[in-house]
Amino acid sequence: MPDFYLENDARSRFGSKVAGVDEAGRGPLAGPVVAGAALLDPDLLPDALFHGLNDSKKLSASRRNALFSMLTSSPGVVVSVGIASVEEIDRINILRATHLAMARAVNGLGVCPDVALIDGNQAPKSFPCPVMCVVKGDSLSLSIAAASIMAKVTRDRMMEVLSADFPAYGWDKNMGYGTVAHREAIIRHGPTPHHRRSFAGQGSLFESV
Repeated sequence: MPDFYLENDARSRFGSKVAGVDEAGRGPLAGPVVAGAALLDPDLLPDALFHGLNDSKKLSASRRNALFSMLTSSPGVVVSVGIASVEEIDRINILRATHLAMARAVNGLGVCPDVALIDGNQAPKSFPCPVMCVVKGDSLSLSIAAASIMAKVTRDRMMEVLSADFPAYGWDKNMGYGTVAHREAIIRHGPTPHHRRSFAGQGSLFESV
């Protein structure tokens, strides 16, 4: 389970304002990439969050939604999300778009962190503050876990809204990932404006429609 060990280590080296940053949606065939950022005050964080936060992928949808509500309403918590559009993904590539979304999330906190703990092993080339990369950080750091929940819930809700306009693709269930049913829907109905045409392997799929 995640804890504050990494945050405490970062505070000793950089300063008290340590943000966790994570993304959701790097792999799907459709939809934006969304990043979350979270600043958690260990002295004010409610027990329900201290003991409940975890990697968003390890939580049920109902549990993620409950934690999302707590993160957006609890004392000692500052959270933000940043989004990079499909157009940006296609123009600058998914990695750079992910880092752009992360920078937007951090900028949205309203305060510049002394350091950001970023899930993964690739640091952005430019960022609003110093960066520490943490592999599997959403399972290690409470701040990154909080950011992962912010990103995942926000993106899932966006895909559910988009699915109402494009029900044939099943985005309310697959969230834009390349399931068999989703790929068959692309072949049958063609791509939408929300599909990432730049993705490797997706080009040949689009050429068939």
